[in-house]
Amino acid sequence: MTNAPGPSASGSDRALPAPVIGIAGGIGSGKSEVARLLGTMGCAVSHSDDDVREVLARPEVRDTLAQWWGRGMLTASGEVDRKAVARLVFGDEAQRRRLEDLVHPLVEEKRMRSWQDAAAEGSVAAFVIDAPLLFEAGLDRQCDAVIFVDAAEPVRVERVRASRGWDAAELHRREKNQWPLETKRERADHLIINDGDVADLQRRVRSILDEIRAKFADARFDEA
Repeated sequence: MTNAPGPSASGSDRALPAPVIGIAGGIGSGKSEVARLLGTMGCAVSHSDDDVREVLARPEVRDTLAQWWGRGMLTASGEVDRKAVARLVFGDEAQRRRLEDLVHPLVEEKRMRSWQDAAAEGSVAAFVIDAPLLFEAGLDRQCDAVIFVDAAEPVRVERVRASRGWDAAELHRREKNQWPLETKRERADHLIINDGDVADLQRRVRSILDEIRAKFADARFDEA
């Protein structure tokens, strides 16, 4: 279960008019597909990978990384080489935290600005964080509810083989540096099994969204 209410329920100056939903799960489980479905249901979705990519493209961020780690962090065209940065911080806790301290506040600022813009334009069913490391980055503390997307390991391996060219060993290597899946599953509020049945997945996502919105509305009523 989530340990703290998100900004929508906190009463802070970042209060939002709808619940904040985080999406967690194993690599290849289909987190982004759940986020996409939530987007079709009126939610404002923040894709952390896209936000990080945009932040890394900023000249001031690019220049900072080049100053820290040299021009080898840049491509021939002068853009941040994400693979080179990943290789450098992989297994180096100090450098990883240094990178996160630079990038994460900028990503958070971008996310909140986009959510506030979406809220100003009209009714939003929920605000969604689609982040590969939701728990590891502490983003679950901003959420009113977390959905864990699950799929059998053979299914996940087949998906990442098709989409990323990874084998099972590479999937395991990547997940070794993340929280155990069982820990994430236990800390989530809702579970979705994404085994490939699209119609069932859509029904489950709609049901969970309705439940989260109902609880959020009840909590708001109790606070009034």
